[in-house]
Amino acid sequence: MTITEAQETIDRWINTTGIRYFNELTNTAILMEEVGEVARIMARKYGEQSFKKSDEEVNLADEMADVLFVLMCLANQTGINLDEALVKNLEKKSIRDAERHQNNEKLK
Repeated sequence: MTITEAQETIDRWINTTGIRYFNELTNTAILMEEVGEVARIMARKYGEQSFKKSDEEVNLADEMADVLFVLMCLANQTGINLDEALVKNLEKKSIRDAERHQNNEKLK
């Protein structure tokens, strides 16, 4: 599935099962909440925090998919094609950072 296909699939789901999109500000808040859930798992699985009993059934892939879902909702709401945006973003990074990382002593 391409990103565009995913955006289209999400749009169909929202307009049928989901009834309608939450407004953009609500979806932004939901996105921050979902990113926080990913951060919580990362801090416990890869960081120094320990899991609580209530954290035992967490699923990092599912939480990342939640982030992607809400991000795609916001893209749909604001008329952004994420396939195109990602291509342009990678082009920008390739020009801007062409030598930056190779010259970064911290990465050697």
